[in-house]
Amino acid sequence: MSAAAYGSPVPHSGWRARIQQFGGNLAAMVMPNIGAFIAWGLLTALFIPTGWLPNERLALMVGPMITVLLPVLIGYTGGRLVHGQRGAVIGAVATMGIVVGSEIPQFLGAMVIGPLAAFVLAKFDQVVVPRTKVGFEMLVNNFSLGIVGMGMAILGFLAIGPTVSALATVLGNGVEVLVENRLLPIASILIEPAKVLFLNNAINHGVLGPLGVVEAKEAGQSILFMLETNPGPGLGVLLAFWLAGPKSVRPSVPGAIIIHFFGGIHEIYFPYILMRPQLIIAAIAGGATGVLTFLITGAGLVATPSPGSIFAYMAVTPRGGYVGVLLGILLSTAVSFGVGTLLLRFSKQEEETTELDTAAEQSRANKGLGGASPAPSGA
Repeated sequence: MSAAAYGSPVPHSGWRARIQQFGGNLAAMVMPNIGAFIAWGLLTALFIPTGWLPNERLALMVGPMITVLLPVLIGYTGGRLVHGQRGAVIGAVATMGIVVGSEIPQFLGAMVIGPLAAFVLAKFDQVVVPRTKVGFEMLVNNFSLGIVGMGMAILGFLAIGPTVSALATVLGNGVEVLVENRLLPIASILIEPAKVLFLNNAINHGVLGPLGVVEAKEAGQSILFMLETNPGPGLGVLLAFWLAGPKSVRPSVPGAIIIHFFGGIHEIYFPYILMRPQLIIAAIAGGATGVLTFLITGAGLVATPSPGSIFAYMAVTPRGGYVGVLLGILLSTAVSFGVGTLLLRFSKQEEETTELDTAAEQSRANKGLGGASPAPSGA
């Protein structure tokens, strides 16, 4: 599938089209690397201490894969989209700067610095390559990539990485304020967008997990373990894509559902929302519904479900608490699915109307040519 397919460009300008194009560009950096996410997810689900087949040695791969490999792959892909193979290489080099300079998985940082580094190199090449003497091409190309790559890695280390980490801290503090003031359903307004920007681990393990441990020690369970890990909103979004999403994307959805809901790898559905950013409303609605249901039923978990699969949920649900937990997941899925389906069908109608208007304008323009043959598409 081409990068353009992820964004499904709309043939008109405007804020909606620009947001959709932006989301499509982000998705295009992640989707080609879904196989690597699956590999990491399987290792996590199987071999971490709370996995199905705990293995201390094999679990050593889990941390480096999510903190180093996956961000570097995203930076590599983003650079390649901008400036081919040279852009891919410098994107990976620059990403290492933010990886080394941060303690959280830098997916968002990689999405920024990979294309940025490739763009800088492309501009450099435009100026230098035409002026390079014959016989010095390889020398100039290699040293220019190395020097610019070093500079971008330093920029990532000193600026972009700390900025993304600060953003995660701000979001985490915002969630903590909502938790302390018992405004838990509203927390979904911060949590769901943060998840889609791949800040889910920072929010969950940096804020909600520690707070939940304290509460669980006193009460025997905590709802805080469920705010970010609930698989319902993501499942609803994926089901909406399966029913009403772009036809080119639908065949990939069943596999994503299995990985997300049963494997607990929520990162698998983030690119789908990036393709259609308006779907974040569905995720927020589903998340808030789930949290409200957990509150009303008094549901909670005894520990963080890791990974956030339905199996892990059942494993850390206290005895007698299954009804509230399952009801919250079910209702959050239903609301996310319903809202997501409406949004997808509405946007599809908008795009079809826009295409019709564009065709009508083209027809009028052709008539204005006075019988002349219309210019070929793209001319």
